[in-house]
Amino acid sequence: MRILAIADEESKYYWDFFEKSKLDGIDLIISCGDLDPRYLSFLVTLSTVPVLYIHGNHDGKYEDIPPEGCICIEDQIYVHNGVRILGLGGSMRYRPGPHQYTEWQMKGRVAKLWFQLFRHRGFDILVTHSPAYQLNDGRDLPHQGFQVFRTLIEKYKPKFFLHGHVHMAYGRSHKRYDKYMDTHIINAYERCVFEFEDDNPGEHIR
Repeated sequence: MRILAIADEESKYYWDFFEKSKLDGIDLIISCGDLDPRYLSFLVTLSTVPVLYIHGNHDGKYEDIPPEGCICIEDQIYVHNGVRILGLGGSMRYRPGPHQYTEWQMKGRVAKLWFQLFRHRGFDILVTHSPAYQLNDGRDLPHQGFQVFRTLIEKYKPKFFLHGHVHMAYGRSHKRYDKYMDTHIINAYERCVFEFEDDNPGEHIR
């Protein structure tokens, strides 16, 4: 399964210079947040694959302009062709506003997933907006990752962890690809294509 992961910045490659052939071979599109909802609607309209999304900390406008035709996977395990995908959007709370959580609040969201995690026997892909604590995150509060994401990775050992929020364009060097234990970590900033079945995705991510 070939997956297009996107986050944080609308890709001119698709939106400004779109050719339908650019999505040839893509089986699934996953948004890790902070994207214009019209961009997601655009992708789902001009492709023939599902577009899944969670919220970033700047996605309050989704309540007024929802991405039409797309599937929100917040706080649930969504199964696509047998692949179990868990969505947990939002960032660390650093100011008043939607889609921001304290560590305690995020742990509460995860705790409510116990039955889904039991019924599905875990998950294969973790999709979040923020990174996990000390795994490609920032040291400032707005970009600090959640410790509970590390706990999920350590307990359920998903094959992939997709996140956004820490832009590749920032001054500090953020990695596109990393690995923690047996989980491949991908920063979905702008766009990134990977193969779910690939045992060494870091060598082939584009």
